[in-house]
Amino acid sequence: MSRRRADSESSLGPNDEVMPYSDDETDDELDETSDGEAEEPQEPAHPREETRPPEIGWKVKANDRAYHQLPEFKKKVFLCIKKSRYSGNAIKTYKYNALTFLPLNLYEQFKRVANIYFLALLILQVIPDIATLPWYTTLIPLVIVLGITAIKDLVDDLARHRMDKEVNNRKCEVLLDGRFKESKWMDIQVGDVVRLKKNDFIPADILLLSSSNPNSLCYVETAELDGETNLKFKMGLRQTDEGLQEEQELAQFNALIECEEPNNRLDKFTGMMLWKSERYPLELDNILLRGCKIRNTDYCHGLVIFAGADTKIMRNGGKTRFKRTKIDELMNYMVYTIFVLLVLVSAGLAIGHTFWYEDIGSKAWYLFDGKGQTTSYRGFLSFWGYIIVLNTMVPISLYVSVEVIRLGQSKFINWDLQMYYSEKDTPAKARTTTLNEQLGQIQYIFSDKTGTLTQNIMQFKKCSIAGRRYGDPTTAEGTLLDKIKPVDWSWNRYADKKFDFVDHSLVANIQSKKDKDALEFFKLLSLCHTVMAENNNGELVYQAASPDEGALVTAARNFGFVFLSRTQDTVTISEMGHEMTYEMLGLLDFNSDRKRMSIILKFPDGRIRLYCKGADTVIYERLSPNTRHKETTQTALDEFANETLRTLCLCYKDISASDFEAWSRKHKEAQVNMVDRDAALDIVYEEIENNLMLIGATAIEDKLQDGVPETIAKLAMADIKIWVLTGDKKETAENIGFSCTLLRDDMQIHYGEDVNEKLMSRQSKRRNEPSSMFRPGKKKPSEPYFPGSNKNALIITGGWLNEILYEKKKKRRKLRLRRLGKRQTPSNPQDPMNDWEKEMRQIDFVDMACECEAVICCRVTPKQKANVVSLVKKYKKAVTLSIGDGANDVNMIKTADIGVGISGQEGMQAVMSSDYAFAQFRYLQRLLLVHGRWSYIRMCKFLRFFFFKNFAFTLVHFWYSFFSGFSSQVAYEDWFITLYNLAYSSLPVLLVGLLDQDLNDRLSLKFPKLYLPGQQGTLFNYKNFFISLFHGIFVSLVIFFIPYGAFLQTMGQDGEAPSDYQSFAVVTASSLVFTVNLQISLDTSYWTFVSCFAVLGSIAIYFGIMFDIHSAGIHVIFPSVFTFTGAASNALRQPYLWLTIILTVGLSLLPIVCIQFLHKTIWPSVGDKVQRNRRKYEMQLEEEEKKKKTSGFQRNRASRRSAYAFSHTPGYANLISTGQSIRRRQTAHGGNAGRRPAL
Repeated sequence: MSRRRADSESSLGPNDEVMPYSDDETDDELDETSDGEAEEPQEPAHPREETRPPEIGWKVKANDRAYHQLPEFKKKVFLCIKKSRYSGNAIKTYKYNALTFLPLNLYEQFKRVANIYFLALLILQVIPDIATLPWYTTLIPLVIVLGITAIKDLVDDLARHRMDKEVNNRKCEVLLDGRFKESKWMDIQVGDVVRLKKNDFIPADILLLSSSNPNSLCYVETAELDGETNLKFKMGLRQTDEGLQEEQELAQFNALIECEEPNNRLDKFTGMMLWKSERYPLELDNILLRGCKIRNTDYCHGLVIFAGADTKIMRNGGKTRFKRTKIDELMNYMVYTIFVLLVLVSAGLAIGHTFWYEDIGSKAWYLFDGKGQTTSYRGFLSFWGYIIVLNTMVPISLYVSVEVIRLGQSKFINWDLQMYYSEKDTPAKARTTTLNEQLGQIQYIFSDKTGTLTQNIMQFKKCSIAGRRYGDPTTAEGTLLDKIKPVDWSWNRYADKKFDFVDHSLVANIQSKKDKDALEFFKLLSLCHTVMAENNNGELVYQAASPDEGALVTAARNFGFVFLSRTQDTVTISEMGHEMTYEMLGLLDFNSDRKRMSIILKFPDGRIRLYCKGADTVIYERLSPNTRHKETTQTALDEFANETLRTLCLCYKDISASDFEAWSRKHKEAQVNMVDRDAALDIVYEEIENNLMLIGATAIEDKLQDGVPETIAKLAMADIKIWVLTGDKKETAENIGFSCTLLRDDMQIHYGEDVNEKLMSRQSKRRNEPSSMFRPGKKKPSEPYFPGSNKNALIITGGWLNEILYEKKKKRRKLRLRRLGKRQTPSNPQDPMNDWEKEMRQIDFVDMACECEAVICCRVTPKQKANVVSLVKKYKKAVTLSIGDGANDVNMIKTADIGVGISGQEGMQAVMSSDYAFAQFRYLQRLLLVHGRWSYIRMCKFLRFFFFKNFAFTLVHFWYSFFSGFSSQVAYEDWFITLYNLAYSSLPVLLVGLLDQDLNDRLSLKFPKLYLPGQQGTLFNYKNFFISLFHGIFVSLVIFFIPYGAFLQTMGQDGEAPSDYQSFAVVTASSLVFTVNLQISLDTSYWTFVSCFAVLGSIAIYFGIMFDIHSAGIHVIFPSVFTFTGAASNALRQPYLWLTIILTVGLSLLPIVCIQFLHKTIWPSVGDKVQRNRRKYEMQLEEEEKKKKTSGFQRNRASRRSAYAFSHTPGYANLISTGQSIRRRQTAHGGNAGRRPAL
């Protein structure tokens, strides 16, 4: 398998290791990054203006709330009303309050066309000349619909109120009137000085002033921002650290901060502090961001710079979008179609009435009403009368029924015990009730990596020492075991009890102290690192810059080589119970180019040795020709890679005193180099990191969440494509891609430079072809980018993404034009920045990416994540789902059609912005393949039947109009029209929408192909809509004309002809109720007692209410409202009318039964086939559950993947070598004298 990799040093493209700009990148940053680019030609008449630094417009005065209320910091809100530009610290996510709920909610509900339509109907029904139905037939359903929706909205908003209240009422110490007082988060203001303690959440974006640690060092956990649990360090300025420790000193602090405007950049901050007539530069390392948590720091003090909506975590939230499902959109278009049909039918019947009245009605003396209205005017009134009569074609209860079904489906998700994570007591949570059926139509999933696919936990699994491989289950003698037996660490008092290892032979070698290579191996791991240790209540705790460093040092600790402490120039460890201190002569830290780190130590006996660990690709280049075990170690590395473990090589070199002295002089010169210091240091490091002797290799598992590979495989079988969007490095992202089976060995992997080359080639080809071939809006079928049957994958960095999509070039060009005082010129078709050219480039990229089975975008910003989702939504018209766990995923979660947050972690920002939340990625397959599929099938079946039953009900009026002179008279009793959708036919179809399932959950998971109809939208579309329409037309014909024929020439048992209008209305209504309830019975796949009760109960309710409202007693009380006195009892005592009802119902259902039989026999779907063999498949599932899985996951990959590129930033080497984390500078300040060092 060939894999092309770009050499980042020689490539002309962007640096793969650098996080690209965000939308809020400042102009001066863009100016710096655009050096070396060709400037556009300038006109002589417009000389270039002098470039001035951008104005810094955000000013913060410490301990001075009045300063921020000055007129110069006010902004206009409305007309002459102004408010401060500085946001308060309270957050608000709710929509209503007590005063605005009723008007605002009604306004939102009447934005629905259907509600406005029914309100207009209600107004029409009040007008006597056109009122063909009583006003209450519309008012009662409309009030019920509005009321239920309002109650649901109120419940949702109360939950948001509670969440906002919980956050805003958190407590924090704020310096007020010279003393620290406990205050609520919502009362904090910009410029306040706050005190935070260990494990406190940070309430705002704060400038760190001082802390309890040396040199105001402060450790923070950023799980809320990015899902990572390894600690980051922040550090205050030396001046504030030394002068702002006591309460009195902080109260007198009056610095002025000038900094950048609020923006969404999590990786950059630029500012300046003016204090005591001196200016001090500020950067991101000095800022504590809202949402992070204080760790391993007893207390710290800070100054609030950004509050509330201005904080970076809130700015990264993106715009809250109103999400609607595809079915919602389709349903609205269908309602518009029904409106059009309604108007056309009403107009046709009105014209019919005009001609009828002209020919017959005006000549019939018994129809004379004395109104003197013209024929045309009567036709006009008839039109509005039929609009009222036929209004039930647009079902008023449709929307409220849909809301009830969605609410029920959301509750089923919440109650699903198989999506409950017991370890953290976290159930699944549907945070919205409007998107459930969309879960059954997902085509693309966009996933974060850290905390979403992985646990961000590194575990030392295996190793190779002096050519011998360790890590498989063995006895102390080296015999392989069938059963895993963990090592007992009771012999080591420093051992971490959570550390698991199963190879007893390695432990026996260490304890015997006979294997010198093994001892040297773990000594290296305990010495060569940048981890810092602290004693927490007698327990040794390590703080590592990245989790892999912590895993390696913990492994050494358990094998008897315990890192205890360090100073600026010493490292102390315990070697098998003997404490040893080594003098540190040099610490050569890791960076993304070196991919290795080294430490130079002076042993107690005077020897000088260099220990080095790094990626195998860079270590093997620097090995001595005399080194041993190269081939065996390489074989072990390949085997580790096959098991998706991340590898690292360990080596050493003995250095003479004279060689070290010569190198040390060069090192000191490089350290004080003012020009390109990092490059100078790298050159010096290269001189000593050579002729290394190989000791062995480590294999670390970046622990995936349980079930991730299986989930990805299942979703891929359901034809769902998964893209990983992460801020991690390319190597790390690629490793995880293989670990979770997203990437496989049979895939051809394409990188950024390859993608750019193919897109440029396609672009050139397009430009060379006639312009008529590529007109905007004209889609031409494109050739595949990857011809052949090979499987392809795409790995692209954020820098290449900007390069490919012209994002940064376009912004730089706008900046140059603005500085030149020019306006942007109209688009030139040959200009690469042309809008159409850019759009075609985006389409090309999306087409290429969608041809790949897997796509990984790494080193991308939160904004880029959202942009990638938007591109797929825009150009593929696909249903998308985003899943993440940190604040950097919020924008992506809000942009996708469905947003899923991983809950149960420390960071809950993603969950608060999500539509669905659960604790583990593996629950995604159940959410989509079970709940999503069921919800989609249920909703489609519900809508098809709902439209059918309303067409069948309403169109009886249409046929009746031909026999009533098109007079807008109704075919049923008024109360039947009112209660038909509310009581007589609503419950069975509602329960189908809530409970129906064609297959159980286990079979739905076993056959992911069952998910395809949802993606293709085959169960509900315009074809299904018109089938429902013609089905309704057929049933309405049968329901009207069979009773009509039966009533033409009949004679009752008493010798009278019961062919009156009221008896006819009773028979047609009864036939309709039987037909629709039995029809839904035929379509029900999953029968329960409730379903059976609903069908029989609806029929029973119909007869019970009908006999009541046709009784004489109620007619006496309300004679004008209940006019069908005795009609039901009179008609239904005639046997031939019951025979008429049976014949009508039988003829209505018989064709449907025949069609369903033929369809399932001759053209069965995948679901029909599975259903037919359901018993067999269920037995297979039971047998599979009984079998124990013994086979491991295997791969045959020949290439190795290094683990040593984890950390986003260099480690703690700078802190260690400068001593900033070890001891405090000696100052005359009394407040520091009594403070103990950290170690």
